[in-house]
Amino acid sequence: QVQLVDSGGGSVQPGGSLRLSCAASGRSFAVVTMGWYRQAPGKQRDLVATVTSGGSTDYADSVKGRFTISRDNAKNTVYLQMNSLKPEDTAVYYCNLVYRNSLNFRYTVWGQGTQVTVSS
Repeated sequence: QVQLVDSGGGSVQPGGSLRLSCAASGRSFAVVTMGWYRQAPGKQRDLVATVTSGGSTDYADSVKGRFTISRDNAKNTVYLQMNSLKPEDTAVYYCNLVYRNSLNFRYTVWGQGTQVTVSS
């Protein structure tokens, strides 16, 4: 069974920075994509950024130029560096992993979520 542990959220003033981390652990899995989604109160969960096993990245338009996703393949860990944070970035951020098992079946796993609050 593959599990995710995400961390790094907190409270910050507008213009500040935070770095989220998410580590995947388990046996016999191959990462397809890792990424981050966020959900604000009363809203749906939306894509923030993803990175494929080959290193290709994708970002929501609202975070382009401010957020950077990166991945440590050896540690199966993904990071989200968030700069120039805005109040509208306030949400619970969820790590997401899509992986293949030894039988080549695909699965999706979610982290427990970490709160990011941007407020003055």
